[in-house]
Amino acid sequence: MMRLLENKVCIITGTAQGIGKAIAERFAEDGAIVYACDRIDCGMDAWAKACTIKFQTRVQPVCLDVTDSVAVKDVFMTIYRTEGKIDVLVNNAGVVINRKIGMILRQETELMFKVNVIAVLELIQLVARLMGRNRSGAIINIASITAVAGSSGQVAYSASKGAVISLTKSASKELASLGIRVNAVAPGIIKTERFVELYEANGEQIDTRIRKIALGRLGTPEDVADACSFLASDRASYISGQILGVDGCASV
Repeated sequence: MMRLLENKVCIITGTAQGIGKAIAERFAEDGAIVYACDRIDCGMDAWAKACTIKFQTRVQPVCLDVTDSVAVKDVFMTIYRTEGKIDVLVNNAGVVINRKIGMILRQETELMFKVNVIAVLELIQLVARLMGRNRSGAIINIASITAVAGSSGQVAYSASKGAVISLTKSASKELASLGIRVNAVAPGIIKTERFVELYEANGEQIDTRIRKIALGRLGTPEDVADACSFLASDRASYISGQILGVDGCASV
């Protein structure tokens, strides 16, 4: 049986842990050729080798800072020359800094917009030129429930992810003529390593957040990965410009 992403060349950013790592593993399991990008190593070579053996496909770790436009261009062009195509880009790399109004620091806001918005836009610009040569491609941006519903204490972060939603909708219209689909996934409360660290540090009980989720549990990175795999696949060939909530029907 053909796997969902069989032989699709996929670039995923922010794969060292959490949601990005789960997306890379799901794509590998679904048969994709995965270029797993992150600015830190975190033992990614051993992880990629294990994925390659387990899922019988290729997983290639790439050390990449998404804000370095020169390095990004070099990596993308190398992948395109090697594979002859780029089928999927998942813009997952991001920065989260939570501050209440009055405590927001400009340099932190600038960092979030640099990584969460400007880098995403630049990666889309570059990959669209390459995908356009083959008249096909899928781009998936990782947004957030906070961009849709708002969240106290996350004003600047919510604004950056709101920008991701806007650029997703506009890019989908502009790139449709090239056969390129652009969608976003908006995760809700996902139990990543960082989530647990933040709530333990703040002394907040995770149960208080679960009570705000209609489906009665925290999301997992795998929940988000499954949504991304579907949007990357040919089964979603008529879906573009959409923001898919993966939030368990939550109120933030």
